[in-house]
Amino acid sequence: MAFGGGRSDGGRPERRAPRKITPDYLQRAAMHYLERYAAPAAQLRRVLARKVAVSCRHHEQDPSTFEAMLDEVVARCVSSGLVDDQRFAQARAATLKRKGRSARAVAASLSAKGVGRELAQAASATSEDDELAAARKAARRKRLGPWSRGDRAATRQKDLAALARAGFSMTIARAVVDGAGDEEAEC
Repeated sequence: MAFGGGRSDGGRPERRAPRKITPDYLQRAAMHYLERYAAPAAQLRRVLARKVAVSCRHHEQDPSTFEAMLDEVVARCVSSGLVDDQRFAQARAATLKRKGRSARAVAASLSAKGVGRELAQAASATSEDDELAAARKAARRKRLGPWSRGDRAATRQKDLAALARAGFSMTIARAVVDGAGDEEAEC
């Protein structure tokens, strides 16, 4: 018996050929994706465009002929309320803020998902106290500043740099890294 999953030829099983693109297929693919993931309109369009590209490569068709069909399916999902960029941005921003991400990192993450710049900025806006709380969460999770186990004075610059790379301002990074351990009770 040959190794490789019990197949005598040792190869992988052949993949199914991708389906031909139809409006009904694209709509079902969009619904299937949205059942599993929350997504802004741009992300849904990217996912469907990848399906179109794979199918067109296999069936030797031109992907640009399906642009209007893609736009129609995405517009239908938006008009029915299945896709709402603002709701997605607010929910995703809240999740990232709870994890201790900076406002800059939240805005960058939302922009990468396809949320518009203005909407991403609005959803990621925080007060200075919220930003300080997020920085404390990030520092605690990464064991920086008051939560480090080693010599705090020796690692101060590295801790400041880590928080700066995470998108926090230097004043907030200094406040967290130089802060006493009593902030730990506040978080």
